[in-house]
Amino acid sequence: MEQKDIIIADKQDITRVGIEALVNETKKVASIRYAESKAELIKLLSLHLDAVVILDYTLSDFAGVDELLNVGYRFSQVRWLLFSDELSYDFLRRLTSTSESFSIVLKSCDLDEINMGLAHALRGERFLCGRVTNQLLQAQKSSTDTLEHILTSTEKEILKEIAIGKTTKEIAANRNLSFHTVITHRKNIFRKLEVNNVHEATKYAIRAGLVDMAEYYI
Repeated sequence: MEQKDIIIADKQDITRVGIEALVNETKKVASIRYAESKAELIKLLSLHLDAVVILDYTLSDFAGVDELLNVGYRFSQVRWLLFSDELSYDFLRRLTSTSESFSIVLKSCDLDEINMGLAHALRGERFLCGRVTNQLLQAQKSSTDTLEHILTSTEKEILKEIAIGKTTKEIAANRNLSFHTVITHRKNIFRKLEVNNVHEATKYAIRAGLVDMAEYYI
């Protein structure tokens, strides 16, 4: 395997020293660079287009997951290993369902799992630590169980159609229902899920696994 340039974007000195030690043990590193800010990171990425970035997202100055994903799209050959403290479900779901370039290992993981995440990133493969995987699965299971208990099969089908962007008129035509009947279903779905708009309903549908991100972004 060819040697990789590593960019460490972590503001904790002790973490940086530890990561550098682990990286050097792999014998697969061409160089190690450091970035103190998003601007410095982007500048380094412009010079090292296929680097592996080890990023503490929680200490970074990224404005949100969309900004991080945009940088990932811009430097499409770069692989990322997020090495952070606890991350929210919404962040994890958005990141992992949108891009394969990001691996995630929590700082609370044991050394073996951290090394596994690093090895996968260096090979260009995605790795999610056990805690992140369980967090995603538990949240999806909870949402799925809720839908099973409170929505009828018709309401779940209509929720999916709403989530993938179909209009009320399109749903009515596809299902041979009146416009007003679909409106009633829609109101009942929103009331049962305690959501106020299509955006919130869509997030619920994705969490429950009714819609995958491929369908959502078509």
